[in-house]
Amino acid sequence: MNRRNWLVLILMMLIGVGIIGYSLRTVNLRLLVREVNTLNWGWMLVAILCICLYLGLEGVVVKIFMKDRHRDFTWKDALRLPPIEQLFNGITPFSTGGQPAQLVAMLQSGVDGGRASSVLLMKFVVFQAMIVINFIISLMIGFHYIEEKLHALAILVVLGFLIHLAVIVGLLMVMYWYRFTKRAMNLLIRPVAIFIKAERYEKMKIRLNEMVDSFYQESLKMKSEYRMMGRVCVVTLLQLFFYYMIPYFIMLALGIHHINFVMVVSLHVLIFMIISLFPIPGGAGGAEYSFSVLFASFVHSNTKLVLAMILWRLITYYFGMVAGMIALMIKPDKVATE
Repeated sequence: MNRRNWLVLILMMLIGVGIIGYSLRTVNLRLLVREVNTLNWGWMLVAILCICLYLGLEGVVVKIFMKDRHRDFTWKDALRLPPIEQLFNGITPFSTGGQPAQLVAMLQSGVDGGRASSVLLMKFVVFQAMIVINFIISLMIGFHYIEEKLHALAILVVLGFLIHLAVIVGLLMVMYWYRFTKRAMNLLIRPVAIFIKAERYEKMKIRLNEMVDSFYQESLKMKSEYRMMGRVCVVTLLQLFFYYMIPYFIMLALGIHHINFVMVVSLHVLIFMIISLFPIPGGAGGAEYSFSVLFASFVHSNTKLVLAMILWRLITYYFGMVAGMIALMIKPDKVATE
C-alpha cells in the first residue's frame, strides 16, 4: 500500500468512528453495555464464520480458474486474494480498487499478467451475474417492503439494479454481438472528445477497445469451459448466500428470534445493491442508514438496532479490511515459470 492508500484507510476508520459516535447519540450507554454483555456469542461466531466462508469461497473460485492455467498456484495465494480485494474495495470509490489490487497480488505470485487478467475478468463476470440473479429474486420478495418504508431507498434499489443489469447486458453483447457492440461503443464515446484533449481521448478509445477485444477472447474460452463455469456459478451463489445471512445471525445473537429468515436475507441483498451506488468508499453513511431504516421493523429497541448496525458493519466491512492488511503482509508463493 502506498502513502495515499494508508491515508484513505485511516480516514475511513475515522469516518467509521464518527458514524458510530453519531449513531450512539440517542442511545443509553448503560443499556448498550448490558446488551453487549447479554449477546449470544455462539450466534456471533456463526456470523463471523459466514464472512470467513464468503472470503474463503471466493478463494475457491480463484483456485478453480487457476487449476488448468497454473496447477502449482497454491491455496495460500488463492485465499490471499479475496481479503486484499476487500481492503482495496473498501478504500476506493465505487469499490474500484479491488480488481487492480488482485492483479498486482497475482503478479507477485509469478502469474502472467494476461492470465491473471483473464481469471479476474471471468470471476468478475460470474460475480456480477450471480448478484443480478440474487437481486431479482430479492426484489420480488422485499421491494414492496422498501417502497412502503422509504420511497427514496426504493429509487436507489431500482437504480442499483439497472446499473448492474446494464453491466451484464453489455458483457453479453460483447460475447454474442462483438462487432456491433464495438461499433456502438465507439459511437457512444464520441461526445467525450468535446470535453477532453484529443490525445487523452485517443488513449481512452484505444484502452476501451483493447478491453472489449480482451473480454471477447475470454468469452470464447467461457463458452468452451461451460462445466468449469457452472461450478464457479454454484460456488459464487453459495459465497453470496453466506454473506447475505450475516444480519440474521446478528439478530439471533441479540435475542431477536421472531424474524423471517427469507425477508432478512432479501433485505440484505437490497442493501448490498444500495451501498454500491454511494461514491464514498465502503458506502460510508449510506450503508449504516440503509441498515437502520430497513431493519427497524425487526428490531424494536433503538439500542439493539444501533448495536446490530455496528456489529454488522464491523463484520461486513472492517473485518475484510483488517484481513486484507494481514494478507498483504503474507509473502506469496511463486508459480513455476513456463
